[in-house]
Amino acid sequence: MSKTIKPFTGFSEGLFHFLNNLSQNNNNEWFNENKQDYQNNLIDPAKSFITELAPFINRLNPAIRTEPKFNKTILRMNKDLRFNKDTPYRNYFLIHFGRFKMDSEFFIYFEKDEIQIGLFINNSTKSEFLFNRNLKKFKEEIISSFRKFNLNNKYSLYELKNGPQKLITKFDAQKHFSKIENAKHLLLQKVISPRKSKVFSQEFIIESIRIFSSLYPIYIFSISDNPLKEIKKIIEEFDELCFTQKSSFK
Repeated sequence: MSKTIKPFTGFSEGLFHFLNNLSQNNNNEWFNENKQDYQNNLIDPAKSFITELAPFINRLNPAIRTEPKFNKTILRMNKDLRFNKDTPYRNYFLIHFGRFKMDSEFFIYFEKDEIQIGLFINNSTKSEFLFNRNLKKFKEEIISSFRKFNLNNKYSLYELKNGPQKLITKFDAQKHFSKIENAKHLLLQKVISPRKSKVFSQEFIIESIRIFSSLYPIYIFSISDNPLKEIKKIIEEFDELCFTQKSSFK
């Protein structure tokens, strides 16, 4: 019988304690001894969070995966042991919402003392990834979307290259467009302290919806052959204000 998923009431401080302890004890013995903490403080609340966020994401785009499962929306913490015998586990916990592996996706990334939340954009030239193609075709429209949806100076821009490397603290599409043209994998994100977020309460659902909805018009450029039509459609369905709400994440 499958385990019942409880209502989401917030993540606990135990999540950050677990990640902090794991960073100091990254070995199989410690992890196996602390599996119940891993289940109680990371996996169970993550499944609750994903389950409650799923209806909103499904309405935005039914193609985005929202099953509260490993390899769908939860990244396993164990690494490939063929290449990571010394540190077999990731020192972070990742919840992500995309259509398939390496697709552009929304994410929440937990480290021992901070949260990163935002949009990963695959800007590679492979045919299944559309952002690079749209970047060339709709440059002015992308710049306009950042302005129209009040995104300029709200997110930091990182390049994901042997780990995240910050490019711009306050990204402005008009000023910094060349930065996204020249990077293969991009992160538009906010980095916040757990103390300055609603992560310990049910309100974290609302905060995440605000972040993801604000970035959704940019996400459309990564998944659609006709992004302007899709943006118009989603605004007509939801109302433009849904995509320009201010978040309390600073």
